[in-house]
Amino acid sequence: MGKVIAIANQKGGVGKTTTAINLAASLAVLEKKVLIIDADPQANTTSGLNFSPDNDEKRTLYEAMIGRIDISDALIQTEVDNLRMIPSHINLVGAEIELLELADRESVLKKVLAPIRGDYDYIIIDCSPSLGLITVNSLTAADSVMIPVQPEFFALEGLGKLLQTIRLVQSGVNPALTIEGFVVTMFDGRTKVHTQILAELREHFKELVFKTVIQRNIRLSEAPSHGKPILLYDIMCNGSSNYLNLAREVLEHNGENI
Repeated sequence: MGKVIAIANQKGGVGKTTTAINLAASLAVLEKKVLIIDADPQANTTSGLNFSPDNDEKRTLYEAMIGRIDISDALIQTEVDNLRMIPSHINLVGAEIELLELADRESVLKKVLAPIRGDYDYIIIDCSPSLGLITVNSLTAADSVMIPVQPEFFALEGLGKLLQTIRLVQSGVNPALTIEGFVVTMFDGRTKVHTQILAELREHFKELVFKTVIQRNIRLSEAPSHGKPILLYDIMCNGSSNYLNLAREVLEHNGENI
């Protein structure tokens, strides 16, 4: 059965979607069967993998979560071998309201994914930059959560709220949920504050902070506008090597030989 990793941080602009797309693509390049789920109504992962959410709004995560379609009907093959996607649409905003009436509203996504979970080695969920019901569903469906952190003071402020939400999910609907790790993004080693915050994170969270850091890289910011993960856009840039190294570290964390 595949491992489900939610990529979550309610603070916007920390590289969450960039990490979801490029970690998933890197795992696929390392010959793992990977599914990426866009659980953000903004649908940035969807467009970042060269698919317009308006092309077929009847085959999205929203339609699957409210029971209109089977989850397998929402699957899309991406340009990367071994990587499939379930796209999002702005309609997903409506699920926050529509699911409120359900007794098991936090577990809808987990139940929807159950029939296909065994088809993949890894399932990556790109969460919404909020702590609403869809994000709680993602954390309930996940085995672990990866937290992208920009090495800036304001980016650290919201970590407490996210960790509190994770603890609430652990104490309620998903006691097996673990923290996969914190990954530092947009890192510039020439900046004193970046090196200080990285050191503080490693001192506080110890081995939960990935050794790999994602360096600030213009090619990473360009790739989504071309609808490609960085490995297809510029395999020689630092962004490609950073995310491949992160993927290898994830595999090592999960006891896989690479």
